Amino acid sequence: MSEKLKNRVGIIRDDRFLEHRTGHVHPEHPNRLKAIYRMLDTDFSDGLLRIEAEPATLEQLELVHTPSYIEKVLKTADHTFSSLAPDTPTSAKTYEAAWLAVGACLKGLNALLSGQCDVCFSLIRPPGHHALPDRAGGFCIFNNLGITARYAMNEHGLRRILIIDWDTHHGNGLNDLFYEEKEVLYFSSHDIGLYPYGGDWEETGEKGGQGYTINLPAPRELEDQEFLHLYQEILGPVFRRYNPELVLIAAGFDSLHDDPVGRSRLTEMAFRGLTRLILELSAECERPPILFALEGGYDPSALSRSVKGVLEVLTETDHEGRFEGVETEQIRKLLEKARRIHSKFEVWTD
Repeated sequence: MSEKLKNRVGIIRDDRFLEHRTGHVHPEHPNRLKAIYRMLDTDFSDGLLRIEAEPATLEQLELVHTPSYIEKVLKTADHTFSSLAPDTPTSAKTYEAAWLAVGACLKGLNALLSGQCDVCFSLIRPPGHHALPDRAGGFCIFNNLGITARYAMNEHGLRRILIIDWDTHHGNGLNDLFYEEKEVLYFSSHDIGLYPYGGDWEETGEKGGQGYTINLPAPRELEDQEFLHLYQEILGPVFRRYNPELVLIAAGFDSLHDDPVGRSRLTEMAFRGLTRLILELSAECERPPILFALEGGYDPSALSRSVKGVLEVLTETDHEGRFEGVETEQIRKLLEKARRIHSKFEVWTD
């Protein structure tokens, strides 16, 4: 990694995200960000470029969402507590946090494309990868990265956007939004036995987008090195063949072994390894700008450790050492299946 990249890592944080109050027992709680922000103050008091968040505009939200749904979100301000979906509660200031979450991703994108930084991490809530054009779900209100990708296409003319979704839940909102388009390649690894119970192998895109959606149902018993090997073997050819102009990462950390929702076996080392892999692959493609946006992760301590690990890799302060992926029999079979299904499209396979 170059010195230039090391010194140009942007971060977006804002206490207004804490005003989205979901109730004391809800997993998507303000304590998630409080833990991350405390970690930033302790471990990254300097060395990161602080970028100020700004709310999205109505026109930007309408790149993905319907006017009636946006109005529904705004009306939540009239109630101390309400809900947009059975699993997505709101409070009086939720609408402000949701508009700001989108705006933070757009502000990060503009900072990247202007050359202000090379990598940016938007530490936001509510998350977004489940949000559909006309409804909330899975704790998500607006599709933060979906809007960002559409904005990058419309305003900056980008035509090869890679979205990597490593949250343990399938990002159905992102999946559906770009399912018929080759301008966005969506790659998701997820536990198909968890909400929203979709993202099966054969969901590969339609019409002009055939082959540009890669869904990888990943067994929850995978260990760090197995998980990393899956990414090495799929993301490597994806980067080299697709040559992305922009990389968006739906950075969910709910596949950690101590997460109360994901219940998988991964540790924060998996995300250190994935981050290093993505940086190395991007270096082979003339370093496209990379935007991370926080999605899931519901154990505040584990979440903050994982975000710290990602930032240490990005800033070259990682002292854990490099580790390589390992191919087991289970991984070999998963890769064979993925390649067999996608071989007819020749998007990332020969």
